[in-house]
Amino acid sequence: MTTTADLWHHYGRARAERDRAVPGTFRWTWGQDDGPGAEILGELRGRVVGDLGAGTARQAAHLAVHHEPARIVAVDASPAQFGLATGLFSRLAPRLRIVRSDAARHLEAARNTYDVLYSVFGAVDFTDPRTLLPAAAAALRPGGRLAFATLAHYLNSVPAQPEVVAADIPAKTPEGEETTMRRWVLQEQVWVKALDAAGFTGITVDTFPATSDGPRSAATLLVTAERPGCSGGPSPYRASRVSGS
Repeated sequence: MTTTADLWHHYGRARAERDRAVPGTFRWTWGQDDGPGAEILGELRGRVVGDLGAGTARQAAHLAVHHEPARIVAVDASPAQFGLATGLFSRLAPRLRIVRSDAARHLEAARNTYDVLYSVFGAVDFTDPRTLLPAAAAALRPGGRLAFATLAHYLNSVPAQPEVVAADIPAKTPEGEETTMRRWVLQEQVWVKALDAAGFTGITVDTFPATSDGPRSAATLLVTAERPGCSGGPSPYRASRVSGS
């Protein structure tokens, strides 16, 4: 069963009621307790940054406060997440802008706008890559960087898909009824092929293992890629590659 209801209505709500602080750290891994931080994005001071599927915009708020971008746009299609993010972090405007929009549609209307785009288990996981990745490439300025964290396998330990197909995963409507949503959990080489087809270069994929054996633990793929620059020289947004162990 699928539905058009806001399936993110419950996500992050309990935390938002007790924790309104800007996070002091930025983490990519599923467990949020290991691995590299914002350095993967490169130098952000004075850059225009987009968070795709920002949820309650906690990562975006961290970058706005601690990394001095010219502007960071936190994009999420969920009315509930937009409301939570606005309630938590609208005080960080104008550096942080919170936008309710489908990520692909937002990017398609923002050609050559962004220096850096990223997703932490966000829109990249929940949007067809054949739509989102070309839109991201077009929205980046030449030499711009895309980085995203995604599941290396399903939370029930089922292996990732060997082709670009989505699976239906459990979700709940705002009323608490059981339903499903689509999620793309792809093998490393599938992401690389999809990024290449979208026009990205300099693609790297690093794997960070789960730090616990819980039933909802998972390894993380951390993927970076660049829109080719006009001059063919080094990108000003390049960060050092960090390999998982």
